[in-house]
Amino acid sequence: MSRTLGGLLVAAVVATVLSLVTPKVDAAKDAKDKEANGRDLEALADKIVTQCLRVNDKDLVHISGGVNDAELLEDLAVHVRKAGGQPQIQLISARLSRRLIDDVPAKYDSQEPELGLKLADALTATIAVESYDMESAMAGVAPERTAALARAGEPVTEKFLKRNVRQIFLGNGLYPLPERAKRFGISQEELAKTFWAGVNVDYTKLQATGEEVKKIVANGKKAHLTHANGTDLTVKIEERPVYVSDGVISADKVKRGGVACQAWLPAGEVYVSPVPGTAEGKVVIDQLTFDNKEVTGLTLTFKAGKLTKIDAKSGLEPIEKMYKAAGEGDGRDDFGALDVGINPNVRLIPDSKMVSWVPAGMVSFGVGNNIWAGGDNKSPFGIYGNQPGCTLKIDDKLLVDKGELKLN
Repeated sequence: MSRTLGGLLVAAVVATVLSLVTPKVDAAKDAKDKEANGRDLEALADKIVTQCLRVNDKDLVHISGGVNDAELLEDLAVHVRKAGGQPQIQLISARLSRRLIDDVPAKYDSQEPELGLKLADALTATIAVESYDMESAMAGVAPERTAALARAGEPVTEKFLKRNVRQIFLGNGLYPLPERAKRFGISQEELAKTFWAGVNVDYTKLQATGEEVKKIVANGKKAHLTHANGTDLTVKIEERPVYVSDGVISADKVKRGGVACQAWLPAGEVYVSPVPGTAEGKVVIDQLTFDNKEVTGLTLTFKAGKLTKIDAKSGLEPIEKMYKAAGEGDGRDDFGALDVGINPNVRLIPDSKMVSWVPAGMVSFGVGNNIWAGGDNKSPFGIYGNQPGCTLKIDDKLLVDKGELKLN
């Protein structure tokens, strides 16, 4: 799994609000869904616009998502206008994303993203809805092309961060897509319940938990990760910036700027990019998906902060190809970031392959690109895994004990 900021805009953009043809809604089914799992698109749109993004009449807001989520995109646009902001909707799809690779010559992969840069100069906020399964859509794309596109889009990402553009990413690996539910080995309804439970968390309490965990991490000098699967790694975190994705981009976060101006929903993460050159030991990620293929037992071994060995029980080949395409000396070998989940509403479903960043006590880590976590590693290569059952110590403080978040 990778987590890199989407800099390259890949679909036709309409200058104002795009009128969408919303699919017909079965009123009875819609009411049943709302009652069963809190699925209320209107309420969600209101929460994102007013509470999470805090849109005002000075805002120019870019909203992106798929045709299947037309109703939600429309609701978001309406609530942006109700707050005085000016919305713009960008339609994307798996088909479009794939055609922009398959039908477009590779020579354009490195082209300067002029449109994206102009938009990054103008926009003040973005809402990106995870409307389709990127793993499935982009499976089998030549890693050289993926790397070239990532490098070309980096200036857009940098400009968004430099200008403190407020960014909401809705989905966070839990958006109830049929492909994802199948990959997890659960029903789409089960995934939907998990997603909506996470989105409907008490944000005030989540903010308080986030600040408590942030304080522990920010005051620490060293993190020590262990797990029964063989994970045993130490890394220094002293005087490194610590960020909280608690779902609300507050005035204080905007003042801090950069990475602090982004949030993933369902929210609930505290993360840090450690001191470069200090990771020692190995981490094992039991399972993850890469290039739409299952990878098991991925083992990353570090010495003086550098990846010295990468191995897996199965599924390693596509990772090796992307690693090679990234090239040497660009950060592909550097330990990336450490992430702690804090959302009490998101629970993993027993006897499934479900993983997520946000359940309280989840620990995630990886190698390569860490711009999203406040680091300066811009490598097109980045692999992160969510590892349930980890134990995490910050100095002598036991913060996570076998997957259980430990707070006073």
